[in-house]
Amino acid sequence: MLKSKKQNKVGINERGARLALLEQLFYDFNQKKTRVYLTNFIRGVFFGVGSVIGATVVIGLVISILSYFTDIPGGIGDFIKNIIDSVNNR
Repeated sequence: MLKSKKQNKVGINERGARLALLEQLFYDFNQKKTRVYLTNFIRGVFFGVGSVIGATVVIGLVISILSYFTDIPGGIGDFIKNIIDSVNNR
C-alpha cells in the first residue's frame, strides 16, 4: 500500500512539473513581438561589444607573450619581431 501511495505522489508531482513547463512555454511564445525584438537586439549589442573586448584582450596577451621570444636565433626571433612591429605600427 505504501508503495502505491508513493508512486501516486511522484506521478502527481511529475504532472505538476510538466504542466508548469507547458505554461512557461506558452507564456514565452505569447509575449509581445516588440518586447522580444527589443530583448534580442539588446542581447546582440552586448554580445558584439563583449566579443570585441574579448578579442582585444586576447590579441594583447598574445603580442605580450610573443615579445618574450624575439631573442630566439635562427630567424624565428626576427619573424616575431616583424609581427610585433607591424601590429604596433598600425
